[in-house]
Amino acid sequence: MKRLSTLSALALVSFSVLAQEERSRPHALAPWEVPLIREYRDSRASASRGITSLPTLPIRTMAEWEEVQSLCITWADYEGILKQIVRAAKEECEVIIVCADSTAVIAYLNNSQFGGPLNNLNNITFIEGDFDSIWMRDYGPESMYVNEVDSLMLMDWIYNRPRPLDDLVPDLLGTAKGIPVLSSTTAPNDLVHTGGNFMADGFGTAFSSDLVIDENGSNGSFNQSVHSAAQTDQLMTDWMGILPGRYIRMQTLPYDGIHHIDMHMKLIDEERLLVGQFPQGISDGPQLEANLQDITANYNSVFNTPYEYVRIPMPSSTGGQYPPSASYRTYANNVFINGTILVPTYRTQFDTVGLRILRESQPGYNVIGIDCDDNGMNIISQSGAIHCITKAIGVSDPLLIKHQALDDTYDTQNPYTVEAYIRHRSGISGAMLYWTTDTTQAYQSLAMSDIGGDNWSASIPAQPAGTEIFYYIQGTANSGKVQVRPIVAPEGYWSFRVLDNNTGIAGANAPVVIEVFPNPTDGQCMIALAPNRIDRTRIEVLDALGRRVAWLNEGFLPADGRFFVDLGPLDAGTYYVVATSAGGRNVLPLVKR
Repeated sequence: MKRLSTLSALALVSFSVLAQEERSRPHALAPWEVPLIREYRDSRASASRGITSLPTLPIRTMAEWEEVQSLCITWADYEGILKQIVRAAKEECEVIIVCADSTAVIAYLNNSQFGGPLNNLNNITFIEGDFDSIWMRDYGPESMYVNEVDSLMLMDWIYNRPRPLDDLVPDLLGTAKGIPVLSSTTAPNDLVHTGGNFMADGFGTAFSSDLVIDENGSNGSFNQSVHSAAQTDQLMTDWMGILPGRYIRMQTLPYDGIHHIDMHMKLIDEERLLVGQFPQGISDGPQLEANLQDITANYNSVFNTPYEYVRIPMPSSTGGQYPPSASYRTYANNVFINGTILVPTYRTQFDTVGLRILRESQPGYNVIGIDCDDNGMNIISQSGAIHCITKAIGVSDPLLIKHQALDDTYDTQNPYTVEAYIRHRSGISGAMLYWTTDTTQAYQSLAMSDIGGDNWSASIPAQPAGTEIFYYIQGTANSGKVQVRPIVAPEGYWSFRVLDNNTGIAGANAPVVIEVFPNPTDGQCMIALAPNRIDRTRIEVLDALGRRVAWLNEGFLPADGRFFVDLGPLDAGTYYVVATSAGGRNVLPLVKR
């Protein structure tokens, strides 16, 4: 346990008085805060804090699933939830608690409530200082790296609330950790943003709602200068390293008053989005589905593959209601802490399904539920949960591993090549590929070869149809640091199946591919499925190695079940139309002349 003391000398006295009267403010902008905006904005503009000049070296914003050294919280309201976060998180990394009185916090951590006293206070650092609210995600700093893996820096946006004590927290954390802080406070490079409305894949792609455009535009209240959408995108490129054309913004949802994407969506790796799902036609469901269709139509992952959606239910209230008639309940508002995922929970009938989906989609992680809908700790009523009140700081020396997970394949003759991009600031001395067909047995190891450009490769031997293969990657730096990906390996892994090359229906309720016409084809062809099915169906075209070459559908089928695809650019050969739903899989061969 460490204890630090800080002074918030830059805060205005008037705001400090208000903060003492009301320790923790709501997630949304309170009506009485509106008159305070101008004074806050002006004080922010005149404050010279951190590094206010744009970065001159390439910047990479960290993904949330990367290795972290600290998890930060402010000790305000909802102490029972905070205590549970501390109990779990300190087993994974340092927990930084920003608080008014560390003695009082220690007493609470050692009382009998919410799981009883902590066994010890190891891995906890207390920073005594002022703050306005519990919503650390929104005002806490983003972790970024110079030149992908070199020095760690923190990014401090203009916070979209007139809460100057909260706004000082990034500087407070940077000082405590000895990490430089970039600060987007100076016109014309001022940038208003909030952490709950931002997620990045670690490789130049980021997601937000259009809230970021609204708040930096002509109707913004906190911006010092007016920025167009294109100018805001450029600021994200300049400050955050988001690549041109890779800042994916979605329409705000009508009933989500906060307009933060972490209330309904989360990147869980470079290719997959965890997405909340309402009952069909209910609440924000239609707009959320429209946003996903826009993503599918206009954006691919960093690997140039369509994003895959892991659906997870949005729970109703105890009375069976959804927004706007009830609070926003969500499992997407979870947080990665190295090998642990902390998830908000609500009621058993929903939690059983939600936690199962998370565990199945993220094998190997320790998934811990924390009740956010309890009578005494009902934080979800404030439109926030676990992700909203936590913020991670990345490690100072990341060992970066980027890998496109192998898809299912029909190939039983050729080895399965695994490639990975691996970097550390000291260089990489070697890499290993571990694989098995049975996770109860030992993994086999293969030394990966350096194929240039920080890329490494090894090949898993061909396997018979019906085999499932599990694997992970390990990199070793010249400094001696070792890292695996997935970060929870060997308990967690990537996997793919060697499929049977047949035209049969796998599963009695599988979607039925009725016809591919013409077949063989010179390019344009029509794919017809049995219409009027109620199951969500994925339709894709794979090559003989199981690699996706065309993506036709993710969701409900059109009324006539027909899709048109142009295979003209593809090489001649045999391909496979694959339709997959919860009921099973249906495969039909397609020959390209």
